[in-house]
Amino acid sequence: MGWTWKEEHLDLILVPLGFCIMSTYHLSLLYRYLKHPACTAIGFENNNKNAWVRKMLQIETKDRGIAVGVLSGQLSASTSLSSISLVLCSLIGAVLSNSSGNYLTSRFIFGDTSQATNSIKYIMILSCFLLAFACFVQTTRHFVHAGFLISMPAGDVPVECIQKAVIRGSNFWAVGLRALYFATTLLMWIFGPIPMFVGAVTTVMILHFLDVNKEPMIVYGTSKSGGNGGQFMKRIEQEVRSVVQGFEHNGRK
Repeated sequence: MGWTWKEEHLDLILVPLGFCIMSTYHLSLLYRYLKHPACTAIGFENNNKNAWVRKMLQIETKDRGIAVGVLSGQLSASTSLSSISLVLCSLIGAVLSNSSGNYLTSRFIFGDTSQATNSIKYIMILSCFLLAFACFVQTTRHFVHAGFLISMPAGDVPVECIQKAVIRGSNFWAVGLRALYFATTLLMWIFGPIPMFVGAVTTVMILHFLDVNKEPMIVYGTSKSGGNGGQFMKRIEQEVRSVVQGFEHNGRK
């Protein structure tokens, strides 16, 4: 009795293959980020954020409203995406709890349309949205912490502490977006394994174009006078004071 081909076998071949392609790409991206961060867009952006934190700490505490405003924008974005992820999780949970079954008849889907396979589809999509929700919540947590630290008086908080909070928030943000990419690809599985596989390959091609960085790392100056009006005025005041003292000293002679 020989083996006979069935269209349900496409799910056993294309779906794991598409998931493996996306997982392999992200593992290679993680390796490049850890070993060669300058070659990735994430490493390039984190370098700019570290420099941004250093420059913001050179400003007087009362003038750091722009820094708090930037962090507030990040908080709004992460809060919105976490809310969207939670709502989608609720919708998928409602679909799973619905016993009426599949709304799309099998004639529109080329692949396995059994109830067990449909349940696996929704559970995997739900897992991705739950991961995205958790990551965006952690993003909010770290950016709130960075906002508290950056509003403290200068010199009381080490620069590394604020940089760590900002970078961790950015990394959780990146992981949350990747979870949404996985969820979007798995959503294509609802329409069959072929759309899922095509979506996985297309997503990897687009992400590779976006994740590769070909620009050299920007080396920011470490001088506190650059971009700092308060320090610049203090330096001018010291120079004027030295000139006045010189005139007074010559007048006494």
